[in-house]
Amino acid sequence: MKIKLIAVDMDGTFLDDKKHYDKPRFLQQYQALTEQGIRFVVASGNQYYQLISFFPEIADRIAFVAENGALVVDAGERIHHALLSREQYLHVLSALSACGSLNFVICGLESAYYMQGAPQAFIDLMSRHYHRLQSVNDVQAIDDTIFKFSLNLPDSEIPALLDNLHHSLDGVMKPVTSGFGFVDLIIPGSHKASGLQRLMDRWGIAAQQAVAIGDSGNDLEMLELVGWSFAMENAAPAVKQVARYPTLSNNQGGALAVIDAVLGNKPPFAD
Repeated sequence: MKIKLIAVDMDGTFLDDKKHYDKPRFLQQYQALTEQGIRFVVASGNQYYQLISFFPEIADRIAFVAENGALVVDAGERIHHALLSREQYLHVLSALSACGSLNFVICGLESAYYMQGAPQAFIDLMSRHYHRLQSVNDVQAIDDTIFKFSLNLPDSEIPALLDNLHHSLDGVMKPVTSGFGFVDLIIPGSHKASGLQRLMDRWGIAAQQAVAIGDSGNDLEMLELVGWSFAMENAAPAVKQVARYPTLSNNQGGALAVIDAVLGNKPPFAD
């Protein structure tokens, strides 16, 4: 069956450890993808405004499943965004407060926000992932559509936090890991797979015509959705267990290698 869509995660997948990718190689690939009628989708936990900065030449022509599926944009057109109710939002703030001195970013449609007084190292880190980021004195007074929270903490502390939040946020938000010490709180049912499915329905593309490439826990649903799933060499064990095929690491251009295989009709895509 002809491939009609390729979806890529960014950090740890499409980007190398220095947050770069081989742009000349990819832009040649993108031209070939366009000629073959294959859609290209960026599926990431990161902010839309940050993601488009990686693709200035084609951002208005490709699709983005941003914020772990909470925001879906097709060729510059916003086609979906999730929403926490006021009651749910306050519940999440209370649950996070009960966990102690956590630093977190609140992700909204217009911007992302952090509490004034957060450590500068945390602000600098989050600024690399959120191009629209501002401080607030009162997180309860934010006037925006809120659909995600993002935390960063030492890897050793993540399992205990996940156990805690799975209980305290049950039915309200789901904690997922996205690598590099990040934990995102997403609205249940609002993940990369749900965002990708919206695009597939919009374009009339079946799961068996779609390729997805990822490395972290927030890629699992997306990899389970498509007919052709790839785990990076540097992927988490759970991702390697779910994905049907392996590829090279993010520092070796593994995602671009999969695109080359699609374009060249090479294994595992060979007829």
